[in-house]
Amino acid sequence: MIASDSDDLYGALDELFTRLMSAGDSESIDALIELDLSFSQVRVLFVLAQRDAAIPINEVADELRLSVAATGRNIDQLVNMGLVDRREDERDRRVKRVSLSEAGRKVTTNHIECKRGQLREFASRVPEPERIRLFEALKPILAGDYLRALNLDAPIQ
Repeated sequence: MIASDSDDLYGALDELFTRLMSAGDSESIDALIELDLSFSQVRVLFVLAQRDAAIPINEVADELRLSVAATGRNIDQLVNMGLVDRREDERDRRVKRVSLSEAGRKVTTNHIECKRGQLREFASRVPEPERIRLFEALKPILAGDYLRALNLDAPIQ
């Protein structure tokens, strides 16, 4: 099968990623379900997991496209669960900065590592000739700017 256009490539990538990620979804999501987290709370955790430093609550709200009030309520619950740390900004006490606590980092890291385990398992099952071809095809794509940050507000072309 040869991808003649971007729709063909999209279809193949969609099937690949859907099959890869759904293979262990129940395993990787079980820990989040056990914590009885809402979808918005999970989203807050993963926004914070992508940051190296504490950020203002309004930045979390902007990224999630939620109101500051709704984001604040989610963060309050996560703070009470011990998954998020909240502290006053050193320069402006009106601003509250949030970051993952050690427990929150563990939850997000475990989820991501489960997904990485799925990828490792897949890579180990691909026969060597296909593995080499896939690796060689990915090298220039990863070296290029094809994977630049997605602008979710931009129209799909």
